[in-house]
Amino acid sequence: MKSEQGILRQNPHAVKEPREKNLEVAIGRQVRELRKRARMTGSDLAQQTGLSVGMLSKIENGVISPSLNTISALAHALRVPLVQLFSGYEEERGCVHVKAGEGVEIERAGTRAGHQYHLLGHIGSNNSGVVVEPYLIVLDSESDRFPAFQHEGIELLYFLEGRVSYRHGEMLYLLEPGDALLFDADAPHGPEEILELPARYLSIITYPQAR
Repeated sequence: MKSEQGILRQNPHAVKEPREKNLEVAIGRQVRELRKRARMTGSDLAQQTGLSVGMLSKIENGVISPSLNTISALAHALRVPLVQLFSGYEEERGCVHVKAGEGVEIERAGTRAGHQYHLLGHIGSNNSGVVVEPYLIVLDSESDRFPAFQHEGIELLYFLEGRVSYRHGEMLYLLEPGDALLFDADAPHGPEEILELPARYLSIITYPQAR
């Protein structure tokens, strides 16, 4: 599939270099690599930072956890930004597994009668800067028929069962099993007419993480 700008350029199969899960080891490896790249001996770097050669050796081997002042001194001596000494560290990445039928049923702000929301997982603060809320939505015979939802972010619907006439702004879309609808959620949207019950679909909402 091509985007408006041409071929999508993000490679989903790209693999990053493996990172170290131990922070002290990650910092030590970066210090050693940068020192060697700068063609400095351990004695040279120790002298410039005011550390003993033994202390520097322990840092490079990940044996001890250096203070922030020490890390700052090392970065200054190696002529790199302080954050570069943390670049080899692999932070924990969130992952949530929800078995069938175990999604938490919740009531979202603005929920209409007969709209069941099953939250399929949630990851809090993370480095991506994006919040993702995946829901399984079930509409029954008592469900409201009019669009009343409007919120920030981008939303993706994937229809699983039933048939619905779905409004987004001024447009109506017939959604049937296997259909997808991706849209700016800031426009009024929602099921305007339920044509076949039961109706079930996935709703995946993404929006910027609060800073």
